[in-house]
Amino acid sequence: MADEAALSDAIQDYLKEIYKLRTDGGKVTTTALARRLRVSPASVSAMVKKLAALGLAEHVPYRGVDLTPAGERVALEVVRHHRLLELYLAETLGIAVESVHAEADRLEHVLSDELEARIDSALGYPTHDPHGDPIPDAQLQMQAEREVRPLSALGAGEEATVLRVPDDDELLPKLSSLGLVPGRTIVVKKLRPFTIAIEGVDRVVPRKLADAVGVG
Repeated sequence: MADEAALSDAIQDYLKEIYKLRTDGGKVTTTALARRLRVSPASVSAMVKKLAALGLAEHVPYRGVDLTPAGERVALEVVRHHRLLELYLAETLGIAVESVHAEADRLEHVLSDELEARIDSALGYPTHDPHGDPIPDAQLQMQAEREVRPLSALGAGEEATVLRVPDDDELLPKLSSLGLVPGRTIVVKKLRPFTIAIEGVDRVVPRKLADAVGVG
């Protein structure tokens, strides 16, 4: 297997997205990867072959792409960097939740082990990023997922706390404008149109957004 430190940013990005797609529960197809990474299916196929040659991933016909143990370790390290950076940018520098993803993408590949450890310590060894996603610990062990259900599954009169929002450039600004951020308490007022109350203010939430928010 290639030395982890010598892996290109592109290889690390592919490994991270394969891991995230698999964690989301879907089959990791070349089409899904192309859509997530905004590249052509042909580019994905070429990279998957390269990852297989490096011993980082394997492509099983009709079953999709999966990571080898070595590939998963690299993916978890990149995910850890990304999510720690997102939390640091949000909590320490006050950058809006919808803006931290792009900044973390730029920084995750150059974060040293020493700075990673210092950020982790300064944040109090956090378990979740500002979107509510789990952060792998220093041994790259992932926290057990919290039990969440879609906001759209709640009935009228139910109260819940926002636990997770998608790390999505398109949806995050819309969710933030509605006040749907992790830690916020909401009450469902009515189902048609889907209306919630946050701090006493009623807000109509489009179904696509309500489906994307995890509450508990």
